[in-house]
Amino acid sequence: MAGWSCLVTGAGGFLGQRIVRLLAEEKELREIRALDRVFRPEQREEFSKLQSKTNLMMVEGDILDEQCLKRACQGISVVIHTASVIDVMNVLHRETIMNVNLKGTQLLLEACAQASVPIFIYTSTIEVAGPNSYREIIQNGHEEEHLESKWSAPYPYSKKLAEKAVLAANGWALKNGGTLHTCALRPMYIYGEGSVFLYDYIYKALRNNGVLTHHSKFSIVNPVYVGNVAWAHILALRALRDPKKAPSVRGQFYYISDDTPHQSYDDLNYTLSKEWGFSLDSGMSLPVCLKYWLAFLLEIVSFLLRPIYKYPPPFNRHTVTLLNSVFTFSYKKAQRDLGYKPLFSWEEAKQKTMEWIGSLVKQHKETLKTKTH
Repeated sequence: MAGWSCLVTGAGGFLGQRIVRLLAEEKELREIRALDRVFRPEQREEFSKLQSKTNLMMVEGDILDEQCLKRACQGISVVIHTASVIDVMNVLHRETIMNVNLKGTQLLLEACAQASVPIFIYTSTIEVAGPNSYREIIQNGHEEEHLESKWSAPYPYSKKLAEKAVLAANGWALKNGGTLHTCALRPMYIYGEGSVFLYDYIYKALRNNGVLTHHSKFSIVNPVYVGNVAWAHILALRALRDPKKAPSVRGQFYYISDDTPHQSYDDLNYTLSKEWGFSLDSGMSLPVCLKYWLAFLLEIVSFLLRPIYKYPPPFNRHTVTLLNSVFTFSYKKAQRDLGYKPLFSWEEAKQKTMEWIGSLVKQHKETLKTKTH
């Protein structure tokens, strides 16, 4: 498949940008098509620098626009589908999340079949597997356990159905007589420089005199660095293009973690930010069981108010469970089938993320100085 080409959806996103950067280093790649709803000026600038290495075309369009998807898929060899709406707080309308995450994936699969794109790699999430209860303990989980989320919340539900659609499409007949081959990657919680979640958390702490709120001190998880998740996508496409490796990868899903220490989300945030003077809130926190039932009451209030007022609860049962569970996974299957090994060590990932947080602190201080003058 000399002179191959790749379409990346959500290419302007936290993960998508990293995938595009790594793709630019791939051999015999004649074109990268980067698709997103809109590219910010700094993203355009970064991608224009990559054009010296490869033919990179930015395409602005909607994942729900069938004609846009058909044009984007023409002449493409591999699709990496990272575009999705991430909303665990249920702030957005359910229909919006379901449309983008599920319908958008279905439309893209159909566009691939029509354009005879033979390889489709889907960025799923650990949330399609759970956790379903904060009482349930999963340590070093693996693919053979067939864990599945039971939540009806739109984000995990839409991603679960979309992943099922992608894996079910493996073996589809293509218009040119070929066959579509698919796989899905399930990364853990992704951290690293540019993380929207980490950005919001740090800025909230900066407005709180550098005190980090604790929501998840009872959790034990194994977060994964964004650079390693991007690398796993590159290895997945290499494997699906390799006649020897492809048969064992087709139609499969893979948990993607790395060597980041198993810890609570609170401990991770503190480790990444303590160098800049941040501290963990030393106050008491509610027992998880009490917080869970309080979340249930808040959900009822939100439901009752819905006809006259949109009230998004500050937390819900899904987030309480997500942030307070023992839920860790092994990457052994990805290592075996894809040849996956983290590209960045924990120390490298930690250092890069800490430096980025330091830049946020500096930016915040400069903003305060400007306001006082």
